[in-house]
Amino acid sequence: MDYDRALELFEPVLGFEVHVELNTQSKMFSDAPNPAALGNVPHEPNTTITPVDLGLPGSLPVVNEQAIKYSISLGLALGCEIAPSSRFARKNYFYPDLAKNYQISQFDEPIAFDGQVEVELANGKKFTIDIERAHMEEDAGKLTHVGGATGRIQGAEYSLVDYNRAGVPLVEIVTRMITGAEADAPELAKAYVSAIRDIVVSLGISEAKMERGNLRCDANISLSPRGSGKLGTRTETKNVNSLRSVERAIRYEIQRQAAILDGGGTIIQETRHWHEDTGVTSAGRPKSDADDYRYFPEPDLLPVEPSLELIEELRAALPEAPSLRKKRLQGEWGFTDLEFQDVVNSGLLVEIDETVAAGAAPAQARKWWTGEIARLANVSSVDASSLVSPADVAALVALVDAGELTDRLARQVLEGVIAGEGSPAQVVESRGLKVVSDDGALIAAIDEALAAQPDVLEKIREGKVQAAGAVIGAVMKAMKGTADAARVRELVLERAQQ
Repeated sequence: MDYDRALELFEPVLGFEVHVELNTQSKMFSDAPNPAALGNVPHEPNTTITPVDLGLPGSLPVVNEQAIKYSISLGLALGCEIAPSSRFARKNYFYPDLAKNYQISQFDEPIAFDGQVEVELANGKKFTIDIERAHMEEDAGKLTHVGGATGRIQGAEYSLVDYNRAGVPLVEIVTRMITGAEADAPELAKAYVSAIRDIVVSLGISEAKMERGNLRCDANISLSPRGSGKLGTRTETKNVNSLRSVERAIRYEIQRQAAILDGGGTIIQETRHWHEDTGVTSAGRPKSDADDYRYFPEPDLLPVEPSLELIEELRAALPEAPSLRKKRLQGEWGFTDLEFQDVVNSGLLVEIDETVAAGAAPAQARKWWTGEIARLANVSSVDASSLVSPADVAALVALVDAGELTDRLARQVLEGVIAGEGSPAQVVESRGLKVVSDDGALIAAIDEALAAQPDVLEKIREGKVQAAGAVIGAVMKAMKGTADAARVRELVLERAQQ
C-alpha cells in the first residue's frame, strides 16, 4: 500500500530491542577470548570457546566483572536507574546455535531500568524515547546455511554451527511502546538506533559496527486503526544491520501490514527477516511470549549487587553526552546549522570527528564522508562507516592538501582503499596516481598538445583564453589525470605570453 495512504488509515506503534556487544577481553561467563574485542577478525570456527560456552557437563559460569561495569555505565548513560540487586535467569529454548538449550539472560530483575533517550530528526522534531530496561545476557553462536540461493535456511542442503560468538557479552536495550511518530516513524527508528550507537561509542564499550554485528536492532511495529485506541498485532524484524536498513524495514512493514489489514486480513505475531537486496521482509517463526521461554533464576550465579560507591564512580567517569558533544563540535568546526545538520543527517558524526582527530580539516572531513564515501555506500547499499576508516580518510585528505593528489585522483585512490588495495599511500604507489609536479614533464606534454593544435596560442593571444581548455584537456588525457590542471593552465598561458 502507498505509504501516505497507510498513514491515513493506521497509526504506527513502534518498539526497539537493540543488542550491544561489549568489547571486554573475555566472554560473559568464561575466560574464552571475546571476538568482539578483537575487531571481529575471522577465526577458525569453534576455536574461541571453552566448555562453559558449550554448556558441557560440570562446567560453571563466572560473571565477567568488566561486563557488569560496562553495563552499569551504559545504563547510567541512558538515564536509567541502576538496580541495587539484579540476577540472571535461564531463558529456555532450543536452537542449534544455543549449545546449552538455554541462554543466560536477565528477566524480571534487570541491572538497569526506567531511562530516556532524546532524539532529534532532520526536520527539527524532537522525541523522547522511554527505555523500559537494559539487561545483560550472552550471545548465541552462528549458523551458516550451505546450499540454496539466499544463504538462509530455506532451501539450504545443510547448516554448520560456529560457537565462537557463543557467550559474547551483550546488553539488550528495550524501549517502551513508542506512539505519535506518525509519518516520521522510519526516520525516528533510524535516529534512535543512531543515538544508541553514539552513546555506546562515546562510552568506549563497543565498536558498535552494525555491519559486523556489534550492534543489532530488532524492530517491532504494529498498526492501530486510526482513532480506535486499539493496539494491533506486532511483528519483530530481526537483526537489522544498518541504520539505512532500520529506516527501510519500518517503512516496508507499515506498508505491508496496512495492505493486509485494509484487505480484511490479520497480522501474525512473528519474527521477520529483512532482505537488503529486495527491500522486503519475509516470515521467520511465530513470536514467543515470555511465558513460552520458561524463565527461572540461574542457579549457578549469585545476584549482582553493585555498591553505591561503584555506581557513583562510574557515573562520575561518564563522558560528555552525545547531545552536548554535538553542540561543542559544531562550534569548534565552525559549521553553519545547515552544514552541521547535514553531518547529523548522514549518521557519520563519529566518523567525521575521528577523521578530524586524525588531522583532517573539518570541512574536508565533512566533504569526503557526506560526499564521495556516502555516494559509494549508497551504490553498494551499505553503511558508509563500513567502507573506509577515518584514519585512511585523513591520510587521503593530507595527500590532497600536500598537492600530491587532485580531487579526481583522490577519488580513484579512495576506490582502491575500499577495494582492499592498502592505505592511500600504497594505492597511490601501486596505481601510479601521484600528481606530476615536474614542470619539465608538463611542458613536454603541453608542447605535444600545442603541436596538434597550432592555432591555440594565437587564439589565446587574441584574448580567447577559453581556447586553453582544449590543450589542458589533451594534457590531462595524455598524463592519465595525474597532472594538476591549474598548473597546466598557468604554463599554457605563460607560453602564450612568450
